Amino acid sequence: MDAEEVARLIRAGLPGAQVRVQTDDNTHFAARIVAREFTQLRAIARHQLVYAALGAAMGREIHALSIEALTPDEAAEE
Repeated sequence: MDAEEVARLIRAGLPGAQVRVQTDDNTHFAARIVAREFTQLRAIARHQLVYAALGAAMGREIHALSIEALTPDEAAEE
């Protein structure tokens, strides 16, 4: 699985999200996701939404995933 496929899965689960995924080896990934769905959610709940979007790929094709999950307002402050 490559970075674009991971990004596609996340976008399918979080429509309208801005997603950027990077990888060096196609098993360890870093994702930056900006989505309105994250508003008023703690970090763990945000991560759970991302894991749900990835479904069975998490733990199979994806061995490690670093997640930066932001609301649009949080992303605008950076």
